[in-house]
Amino acid sequence: MTLCVCVPARNESARLPILLDALAMQDWPDPIPVSIAINNSGDNSRAVVEAARQRHAGRLNIGITEHIFAPDLAHAGSARRLAMDKGLELLPALDKAALVSTDADSRPPTDWLRNIAAAFSRGADLVGGRIDIDGAEPLPPQVQRLRMAWDRYWVNVRTIEDMIDPLPWDPAPRHGDHTGASLAIRAALYLACGGVPAIASGEDRALVTAALAQGGRLVHPVMVSTRVSPRLDGRADGGMAAGMQTLFASAQKNISPMAPAFTHWHERAHWRRQLRMQPDGAALIALQEPLLPPMPHDMVLELQP
Repeated sequence: MTLCVCVPARNESARLPILLDALAMQDWPDPIPVSIAINNSGDNSRAVVEAARQRHAGRLNIGITEHIFAPDLAHAGSARRLAMDKGLELLPALDKAALVSTDADSRPPTDWLRNIAAAFSRGADLVGGRIDIDGAEPLPPQVQRLRMAWDRYWVNVRTIEDMIDPLPWDPAPRHGDHTGASLAIRAALYLACGGVPAIASGEDRALVTAALAQGGRLVHPVMVSTRVSPRLDGRADGGMAAGMQTLFASAQKNISPMAPAFTHWHERAHWRRQLRMQPDGAALIALQEPLLPPMPHDMVLELQP
């Protein structure tokens, strides 16, 4: 199939060459379409992308879009929507084609696209990729300890979900990430659900929700992952950088964060299972779950020495 990598970029001249070099090293047999949406930037992002286009001529088919959004639209939703909408124009056809969202500070492994395509070949409509911290920018030990604790927590949550409400198209073992840093969606489904919502934050989750409401099958193969920077000065409100800021603050204060107790996840999994038994149950879950009250954070996250 044809995969087009879509990248929003705002003042990312230092990061874009790393990403584009990683894309050129993919063990993907065909030239790779890449849509770069440079938005509201004052650096030399255009020049570094042009240099990469020359450096990887014949390997990467890079389309460059530059745009200045008005202040009320200068956010992640508008930028990612622009990158992915322009990505559609780089696809020769929508049949057997997908858009692959990532971020400018990502450095995917060489088998990233191949493993995404393999997931589509097994019947997926959306493919989430696990988000790992780039080993070239290691976390301080205390921060890494906290991140590992959260990783263990989410493994337990997925175990609960797989026990009570297993999905045959998304079997264990699986991770749980489906964010804009690694999220692939069939091109036809992208159009059917209206594309990326132009909202200030959470645009990736909103896109997934809209796709699930259309009946899309979301999978989380353990072989699909990318590496991202643990930077604290992110471009999107409420994005990865905000999460890293919270993680660093907790480590600095030497406190254990609170998380929803596992009993809440048991209740949520049973709720999903009951709803899934109804006609169009998957769509009902996608539409109703975001409206549920937030789970209380009433359990101390367990840290290991």
